[in-house]
Amino acid sequence: MVDKKSDDYVVHMGDKEKDPFLGQPPPPPRSNSYPAAGFSLSKIDNSPGISILAYCFSSISMTVVNKYVVSGDFWNLNFLYLAVQAIVCIITIMVCKYMGLITNLRPYDQDKAKKWFPISVLLVGMIYTSAKALQFLSVPVYTIFKNLTIIVIAYGEVLWFGGSVTPLALLSFGLMVLSSIIAAWADIQSALSGHFTQDASDAISTLNAGYVWMGLNVICSATYLLVMRKVIKKMNFKDWDTMFYNNLLTIPVLVVCSLLVEDWSSENLAKNFPVETRNGIFIGMIYSGLAAIFISYCSAWCIRVTSSTTYSMVGALNKLPLAISGLVFFSAPVTFGSVSAIFLGFVSGIVYAWAKNRQSEIAKSVLPTTQPTMSASAASARDANKA
Repeated sequence: MVDKKSDDYVVHMGDKEKDPFLGQPPPPPRSNSYPAAGFSLSKIDNSPGISILAYCFSSISMTVVNKYVVSGDFWNLNFLYLAVQAIVCIITIMVCKYMGLITNLRPYDQDKAKKWFPISVLLVGMIYTSAKALQFLSVPVYTIFKNLTIIVIAYGEVLWFGGSVTPLALLSFGLMVLSSIIAAWADIQSALSGHFTQDASDAISTLNAGYVWMGLNVICSATYLLVMRKVIKKMNFKDWDTMFYNNLLTIPVLVVCSLLVEDWSSENLAKNFPVETRNGIFIGMIYSGLAAIFISYCSAWCIRVTSSTTYSMVGALNKLPLAISGLVFFSAPVTFGSVSAIFLGFVSGIVYAWAKNRQSEIAKSVLPTTQPTMSASAASARDANKA
């Protein structure tokens, strides 16, 4: 997905001033509309600012839409929701490939699908626990607790890939844990003080369920990303290959789970899709599938026109507007504890991104004969931020 269009653009611009004493050729005839449009599209395609904004918008909107869909009082069709996401994603990928917008997607291979299927099962566990945690927790608390995945991944890489944890990274881990504790404390205090619409006992039960699902999500996310990183190198998958096989192979699992576990009666469907919000929920389900494509493309776009360092910092900084969006769109309690937890989670993300960038710079300065072939957790940390 990451190409070198920006490098080619610079080379062509330099050729025009090779010899100032030679006569310049006459400019080509200009069409009334297309060259101007092409120029503007080229500027957008190579704009670091626009790529960063596009990445932030896609990731924030994905979380907000997911929260909106699963926030119904009677919502209990998470497997169906995730199946719709995967189906929309696959249809979009195939349409883009047919139109020539995706050129590096390999044909479907049955043997590779069999090898990749266990990864897709792990993905089902990750996205299902994520949806359940988001159903019971507020967006700020969900965002803060999601940072704990980074800690599990880092120490998983120490065991599996011979990675290391620097003192600066360890400091960021401490801040992540502290921010999670403060967020949980603030949520419990808000429940006891009546900030939630439920009774205090019901609100505490809801929070406890959310924390359990969040803990399971941290474990499932770290396991999925670590195993995928190990398998993806053996199969030499590219970004579009990974997305294609992930979504395609999860569809039958999600559909079967929905049919076996979830209630498809007309009464339950009416509760999950009330008339007054039905159209909004349908639009949200479709958009969430498209947003997965947006996030993947915008991630590659941001890395191409900026740098991996900038991308990692943007991922860390993106936690703040993501948490604030929960306060704005879903009326999460605004207290000293919640604001402090958001701030600490934001700082911990910056410290972690800084630690990883410093570790990468040190690794690059080592001679090639002694440089390790795998950095500690750069690739998995990037995947954790998308999830």
